[in-house]
Amino acid sequence: MSVTSRYREAWEGFWREAPDGQGAVFWDAAAAQTVGLHLALFEPKLRDPGLQMIDLGCGNGTQTRFLADRFSHVVGADLSAAALDHARHDDPAGQAVYRLLDAADKTEVETLHAELGDANVYMRGVLHQVEPDDRQPLAEGIATLIGERGHAFLVELSEAARPILGGLAQDPAGPPPKLVPVFRHGIAPGEVPDDEVPELLRAAGLTVIASGELPLITTEFTADGARIELPSKWVIASRTA
Repeated sequence: MSVTSRYREAWEGFWREAPDGQGAVFWDAAAAQTVGLHLALFEPKLRDPGLQMIDLGCGNGTQTRFLADRFSHVVGADLSAAALDHARHDDPAGQAVYRLLDAADKTEVETLHAELGDANVYMRGVLHQVEPDDRQPLAEGIATLIGERGHAFLVELSEAARPILGGLAQDPAGPPPKLVPVFRHGIAPGEVPDDEVPELLRAAGLTVIASGELPLITTEFTADGARIELPSKWVIASRTA
């Protein structure tokens, strides 16, 4: 199974229009505010930090480059070729390798795992944007990538984020500028119940070994100048506890 062509085309359209450079899109906060905080939770749990690190849904590679400063072998993987064009543009030194990947496609994921072996996976804010029928295949793809030795760290918007995003979208003055292209391309975050993420992972044969809450930092601000932070939940999972 793979993602629908509509979904793929929506992301291609979004990233083709997105400006170059860190911070140009809504969720592209500085790595120190995002993966830097997550790594403090994730890294101590890694059974084997020498495995390949996959930034799944890497977008323009801001978090990938941070990971590449700390791990020897880092792969940024994304569904969108246009996103990977941005990532490579912003990584002229080639700190990471970038791969086109539909992580809901069993064959593509198995091929990547055969090439890389077991890997550790970092995924931020991807599952809640995936269409419902693709969520379980995506979880199974993550399980395939981490294999027996890897760990996965996922952070996703919580249910409490939905009314906040709805309020921003319906603001009489219009939504914040960086949210406009997200809505225009039809990739507005969907609603994933808080208990669905661990259930998807368990159904894929993984064990949730740690979880918690952190705000998901964005690059946008409200009309009164406050940075928009969205409630999120994180989980760490592996094949065995």
